[in-house]
Amino acid sequence: MRRKIPNTWALTAFEAAARHASFTKAARELALTQSAICRQIAGLEDFLGVKLFLRSKRGVSLTEAGQTYSRQVSLRLDAVERDTLELMARRGLGGTLELATVPTFATRWLLPRLAGFQRTYPDITINLNTSTRPFLFDETHFDAAIYFGDASWPGTEARPLMKEELVPVCSPRLIAPRRKLKPEEIRRYPLLQQSTRPYAWRQWFESLGLSIEGDMTGPRYELFSMLSQAAIHEMGVALIPRFLVEDELNSGLLMVPVKHTYVSEKSYFFIYPEHKAESTVLAQFRDWLEAETELYRRQARLG
Repeated sequence: MRRKIPNTWALTAFEAAARHASFTKAARELALTQSAICRQIAGLEDFLGVKLFLRSKRGVSLTEAGQTYSRQVSLRLDAVERDTLELMARRGLGGTLELATVPTFATRWLLPRLAGFQRTYPDITINLNTSTRPFLFDETHFDAAIYFGDASWPGTEARPLMKEELVPVCSPRLIAPRRKLKPEEIRRYPLLQQSTRPYAWRQWFESLGLSIEGDMTGPRYELFSMLSQAAIHEMGVALIPRFLVEDELNSGLLMVPVKHTYVSEKSYFFIYPEHKAESTVLAQFRDWLEAETELYRRQARLG
């Protein structure tokens, strides 16, 4: 069955006219006449059976349907242009993986290891984008995601990577001259909260058999990188996966006031649409990522 897809020239003319809110400026950008732009857009409206522009003596403006469609068309034309330039640059070799990932995991764990992947697969480009919330792949340009939490996204496959081993950290100056605290003494200090882990402190205390009043109160931050900075600046005690603050612990900017680790029930997952499971580029990155996380887990156990 023939696809219901408008003419590419019509979509390009519409996107330019919508962006400029002007047929004249769109014509100038595309090196066409204004009448050619008008014909392309009129033809697109006939094809869709929907008015995209309101026309008046003062000019043109998008209808509500036109505004929605322009955002969708712009996103897809950008993706086509990006893929085209990538293919031309690589002359058909290798490929690109658009990866969405939680920010601090990307900067503190993934990026320091990514050079190893690029040495092994020099013809593959990994583009990193940050995302802290679940999304639908069909509504984005992403090929895969690294996400912490629930991996039951519709129409996807998920590979578990690692769990979080949470430890309390703070600036040595916050509790000076003391170097260690009893678990229940941590509540004397502000408990820095992670927005997407609202029960983290409660679970940490409960793993020690403690029930602490006010364990869910304290300033909230969306990213672990924000938590670590707040802890460094003596704003309280944070609960952070050790692998995200190894540098700060080794340098003395942070310390562990109570040597107790809580292993979260949830995990980091590598998630991708089912229909992309056979992609060579995705499979090569997936295999590398699973090998790296397995190596990290073995090293963590030995450490």
